[in-house]
Amino acid sequence: MNSEKYSRQILFSPIGPEGQERLRQSKVVILGCGALGTAQANALVRAGVGALRIVDRDFVEESNLQRQVLFDEADARASLPKAVAAERKLHQINSDVRVEGIVADADSRNIEEFIAGCQVVLDATDNFETRYLLNDAAVKMGIPWIYGAVVASYATTLTILPGRTACLACVFPKSPGGMHETCDTVGVISPAVSWAAAVQVTEAFKLLLARESELHGSLLAYDVWSNHFQQVKPARDSQCRVCVAHEFTHLEQGGPTHISLCGRDSVQIHQTESRALDLAALKKRLERFGPVRANEFLLKCFLDPYELTIFPDGRAIVKGTQDPAVARGIYARYIGS
Repeated sequence: MNSEKYSRQILFSPIGPEGQERLRQSKVVILGCGALGTAQANALVRAGVGALRIVDRDFVEESNLQRQVLFDEADARASLPKAVAAERKLHQINSDVRVEGIVADADSRNIEEFIAGCQVVLDATDNFETRYLLNDAAVKMGIPWIYGAVVASYATTLTILPGRTACLACVFPKSPGGMHETCDTVGVISPAVSWAAAVQVTEAFKLLLARESELHGSLLAYDVWSNHFQQVKPARDSQCRVCVAHEFTHLEQGGPTHISLCGRDSVQIHQTESRALDLAALKKRLERFGPVRANEFLLKCFLDPYELTIFPDGRAIVKGTQDPAVARGIYARYIGS
């Protein structure tokens, strides 16, 4: 281990040389590699966490660059998958860390495989469906995870220790319904992202260093613009369907076939069964309908007013609509049902 690289961190007494070695032997998983995920990954890799797995389904766009700290204009021009671009940048930042970027959508078929063997999972997703799925998997497998969400200038986070603290289903028995603000409607500023990621990574450090007594133990929320801070200590629900009854309904229901993407005016289409696509052959077919750009990871076809991005496993993102029926129709027309 290059102690000089971490010398200022080692001087921090709660870490020290022994703690640095514990970090080196740790494995962390981040689900999502947008604003929160890139900030989390940047901090963890610079801190010398031994192994980091990043799972993300999306690709880099120019609108990401304002807040997603690992990406640049070249990544956006190339439409690189975020997991790939992040892995490349992180290797340049710290070659000591084993970084694995996985281009995939975390669903009920693969999430347990993605988080197996890690000491903590950081939530950097953008929807409650995936968070409930993560909550099911983490509680089932006994893996701590740290919830985080950001919109506009407001950020919130909660650390979940399966079987010992309130889980996500204790705090939010049902997904927030009705009209609610999203990054697409009210935007998001990077300082709010930085605050949430900083709290999440600090909590991860405490878990990795076996300093659980120093966890904040609360649902923290902070509006960095209005300076409004909230701290609520949630109690475990004695009748919680997940952490008490061990009913893992989100794990058992099968992968979703579509999901709207936060802040993207887009719908993701994901078939129940993965299908291997020949992107080269598909490129030739789609060139009849509009301009096509492709790399080894994905194919993008511009079908005015829509933009269709296709991945080798058959997953696709239809930009230009939030209507799942419209997105499914475009998928069936150009790829097949």
